[in-house]
Amino acid sequence: MPESRAVSEKPYPPGLPALFEVVRRLRAPDGCPWDREQTHATLRPYLLEETYELLEAIDSDDDGRLREELGDVLLQVAMHAAIAAEDERFDAAMVSETAAAKMVSRHPHVFGDVEVADAEEVLRNWEHNKSLEAAAKGFGDESVLDRVPATLPALAWAMNLQKRAARVGFDYGDAEAAAASVAEEVRELAVAAEGDELFREMGDLLFALVSVARKRKVNPEDALRAAGQRFKRRFQALEAAAQEQGLPLRELDRAALEALWADSS
Repeated sequence: MPESRAVSEKPYPPGLPALFEVVRRLRAPDGCPWDREQTHATLRPYLLEETYELLEAIDSDDDGRLREELGDVLLQVAMHAAIAAEDERFDAAMVSETAAAKMVSRHPHVFGDVEVADAEEVLRNWEHNKSLEAAAKGFGDESVLDRVPATLPALAWAMNLQKRAARVGFDYGDAEAAAASVAEEVRELAVAAEGDELFREMGDLLFALVSVARKRKVNPEDALRAAGQRFKRRFQALEAAAQEQGLPLRELDRAALEALWADSS
């Protein structure tokens, strides 16, 4: 009986180049038909999906899962870089060098002789440097808010709009002032007419709540997600309790449901 063939060496180099070599091979003429068909546009949903999976991995506090999801996001970077390289526009090395040069230029307090007092001053300098870069590229009349991607989820978009405005001095003085604006928006919402006015006041209230979260250094997106997770766990406990007692949820009145809810805490 012939001896079994030895396991071949890995078809990629060690370290960071590994993934980029695998992508190059997948996109080669004799590579994978599916990978060869992908474009920047077709990969958009996968980048978004992998980003959300990475966020879940961060929340899980699981190093193995975090490492895997970081790799999946890096795969998206490698694919986009490979597609651009095939069109002779730019390659992965240029992507890395461009990002490195940007970080150096925006951190003169690390790579130069600029001194900063705290993280807030770092952010102000960052915004100033980005404005200079925009002017150099011919976008001198660009609003600081134009740099916030409108494709962000609404809470994250609102948070970033406020942060950008705050970096140029447009902000509440403190968390108490922001909280006062929430109280005002609640009063306006309570008396708002149905339709467009109610819709607008609800948005203003949510936007004001984001201001309080930002001033208290809480990420509203994360806080809402955590609240949703707590609600989910507690409601599932309520469902389990009802099932154990043979109580169909749809047939229970409000008092019975509230009693089960209190017991599920």
